[in-house]
Amino acid sequence: MKRGSRHASSVHCIVLAVVAVALCATVSTGVQAKDDHDYVIKLGYYNCDHMTAAPVAYDSGIFERLGLKVEITGTGQVPEAMAAGKMDVGYIGFVGMLQAIEKGSPMVTVANNHKGGSKYFVVAPHIKAPADLVGKKLGIGPAPEKRSGDWIRFAKETGIPVESKSYQVFAMADKDKYLALKTGQLDGYWCCDPWGSMAEYEKTGRIMRTFGALPNGKWGICCTLVVTRDFMKEHPELVKKMIVAHSQAIQLIYTQPMKVARIFAKNYHVPEEVALMTIYRKTVGETRTLRWEMSKESYDEEVKQDIASGLVPNAPKFEEIVNTKLLAESGVPDFEGFIKAKVDPVFPYGMTYQAFKKKAEEIDRKNR
Repeated sequence: MKRGSRHASSVHCIVLAVVAVALCATVSTGVQAKDDHDYVIKLGYYNCDHMTAAPVAYDSGIFERLGLKVEITGTGQVPEAMAAGKMDVGYIGFVGMLQAIEKGSPMVTVANNHKGGSKYFVVAPHIKAPADLVGKKLGIGPAPEKRSGDWIRFAKETGIPVESKSYQVFAMADKDKYLALKTGQLDGYWCCDPWGSMAEYEKTGRIMRTFGALPNGKWGICCTLVVTRDFMKEHPELVKKMIVAHSQAIQLIYTQPMKVARIFAKNYHVPEEVALMTIYRKTVGETRTLRWEMSKESYDEEVKQDIASGLVPNAPKFEEIVNTKLLAESGVPDFEGFIKAKVDPVFPYGMTYQAFKKKAEEIDRKNR
C-alpha cells in the first residue's frame, strides 16, 4: 500500500470503481471475491476525533499488515459518496446515517465506533453563562434545531432559545470554528475534539458543556462504521478484515496512547499534548467512548431520542440496517472483556490526566 494512495485523484478513483464493478459482476453472495487481493477499498471519515480509528489504522500499518489496500479521505461527504458509488466503507454520525438511509443511501452498519457523547460547546472567555450567547456569533450551523439533538438539549436545559434566529449562526468546519473564536470572529461553537481541548490548551476559550449520556441516563450511539450494500455483498471477507482493522485501531488507541497521539497530531495538525488530551477524554476521562460492539439497546435509545427531538420522523428497525453477522464472524475480541483485561489495570476509568500522561509516556518508552 503506497502512502500516496490517500491523495489519489478523483479520476483515478472513478477508474478503480469502474474496474471493480466489472470484476465483481459475477461474484455470488457469501463467496470470497476473486479480486479481493487487488481491490482498493475507498474509506471515508469525518475530520473528528470520534473517527480517528481511520487514520490510526492507516498510519500505524494495520491495513497493510492485514493485506488491505485502502485509500482514505478525511473530508467527509460519506453518504453522498456512497450513494454515488465512490466510497465502499465509511465512518458516519448516527443521525446523518439515518437521514441518509431515509433518502436512499445504500449503507449498512457493521460495527459501532463511538457511543453517544464527547461533543463540546466551547465559548470565548467573555461568555460567562449560556444566556450571554443570545444574539452572539455562534458556529452551530443553519437550523441546528433540525439537525442536532445535543444543541436542542443544551438550549432547553439552559433556558436559551432553541431556534437559530436568536443568534448569528455560521456553518464551518470545526478547525475553522476554533480559529474564528481565537481571532474574535466567533463567540462560541459546537464541536468534536481536538477543538475543545485545543481551546483550553491555548486558553483561547473554555468548554462550557460536555455531552455524554442521553437525558434518561442511558447511552445512545454517536457514530458507526458503515459499508455499502454492494460492497458487503460482493466482498464480505474484505468487510470482515475492515472490521478487524477498526477493532485493532481502537485497541491501539486504548493501549498505546502516546504512539497514537503522534499519529493524531500529524493528521489533525495540533500539538501532541492536545492530541493526548483528546485521547484521554475519549478513553478515560469521559468513559470508554470509542468501541466496536453493536448494542440494540443503545440503538433503540438513540432512535427514541432522535425521533422525540424531531431530527428524524421515524427509523428502520435495528435488524434492517445493522449487520451483526459479519462482526461476529470477524473474530474480534469482546469489547468489555478487552477493557477489563487490557485497559482497566493500566488506565483505570476516572484517573487524572496527569497520571494518564505519566503512564502513557512510560509505556511509550518501553515500546520504542
